[in-house]
Amino acid sequence: MSKLRLAIVGAGPAGIYAADILLKAEKEFDVSIDLFEHLPAPYGLVRYGVAPDHPRIKGIINALRDVLDRGDIRIFGNVRFGTDITLEDLQKHYNAVIFATGAIRDADLKVPGIELEGSYGAADFVNWFDAHPDVPTTWPLNAREIAVIGNGNVALDVARMLAKHADDLLPTEIPDNVYQGLKASPVTDVHVFGRRGPAQVKFTPLELRELGELNDVDMVLYDEDFDYDEASQEAIATNKQIMVIDRVLQKWRKEPQEGSSRRLHLHFYANPEEILGEDGKVSALRYERTKPTGFGGVEGTGEYREVPVQAVYRAVGYFGSPLEQIPFDETRGVIPNRGGQVHDINGDQIPGLYATGWIKRGPIGLIGATKSDAMETIENVLADRATWWTPEAPEEEAIPALLEERGVAYTDLDGWHRLDEHEIGLGEPHERARIKVGHRGEMIRISRDEPAAE
Repeated sequence: MSKLRLAIVGAGPAGIYAADILLKAEKEFDVSIDLFEHLPAPYGLVRYGVAPDHPRIKGIINALRDVLDRGDIRIFGNVRFGTDITLEDLQKHYNAVIFATGAIRDADLKVPGIELEGSYGAADFVNWFDAHPDVPTTWPLNAREIAVIGNGNVALDVARMLAKHADDLLPTEIPDNVYQGLKASPVTDVHVFGRRGPAQVKFTPLELRELGELNDVDMVLYDEDFDYDEASQEAIATNKQIMVIDRVLQKWRKEPQEGSSRRLHLHFYANPEEILGEDGKVSALRYERTKPTGFGGVEGTGEYREVPVQAVYRAVGYFGSPLEQIPFDETRGVIPNRGGQVHDINGDQIPGLYATGWIKRGPIGLIGATKSDAMETIENVLADRATWWTPEAPEEEAIPALLEERGVAYTDLDGWHRLDEHEIGLGEPHERARIKVGHRGEMIRISRDEPAAE
């Protein structure tokens, strides 16, 4: 039986699904797969991009864990592509490589004042409350009034975490430093701004409903946003998801809430124009009121408004990061490809290089799209067997030896099990599912079963 040595860079859902699909589908080749992950723990944005009060995400993590725990995929954590292991290394030891590095940076929002103190990217904030090991352990939560720009699920996650009382997060896996930071927050009002109308939002009904379940937080809507045009009425009538969203919003309009200590405002038809500042700090958000065009889009009205805020979070999408020696589309934030086959700037396919997930298609789509995306890439990997690399040293023991020679403190599947059990153990006395370890060095120490520093 022929041998296929495949490297996958990125151990989030996209990378794990690609490995799983290949192992289940391929019978002609003896397949050997190594996952490389720059973090000490796997699961990517499922672990570090979802709010801790979303317990349903555990189902996805359980499925990913089942794949890894079969034992037919090796994982090398705390290994950075481009430094700890290079493209030349992969070409020497594998037949091909799939990049599944996702999109973890905030997309730009080009408005004046975006650089002011108090202006933040949503991805950075999410990383903080999810105990990402590469971000500071503190976050400046000193604003009473906050703006969140965006109308997707991430925007609602950020708004919910800012408005929610910290004590209501205690049953989750929220780290203590995050709890303490949110507990001390003086916030009273969180404003969410969307450029288009309620019938054109990008968030899901489930995310929206969760806002209405917040303890001691009033939902505030504005009647002027609900004068629906024909296109919006049609969307509500024909799209079940939009219909449910409208039903929830209309219920809040008809049964206005009041008397809570915090308020969460939803503003539609509001296009951010400028973040205003005083003494270098955010003081207000200036936006232009928009109106529907009649075809599902919006246009400016020339009416400008200002809302006093002391912090602004932009949640306008994620963006991919370039990789050493790999082509990158700076406009879309992806590795240029067709069907997962990586191409150079001239559009010519580069043998042995593939992509899957958000670094392939951009930061759109949920888990189902990630699975079908991985399947397409794997089909092309197998179809291209005539152009695979011929590795000089395909032996599996060569990779651990290489990393050890370079002094890379890599973690493996057994190490992840140790860290996983440690975090679960931290949560047990508090009747919580787990408490994450957020310090990279501590994660590595626990994973590698090394003694604590005295």
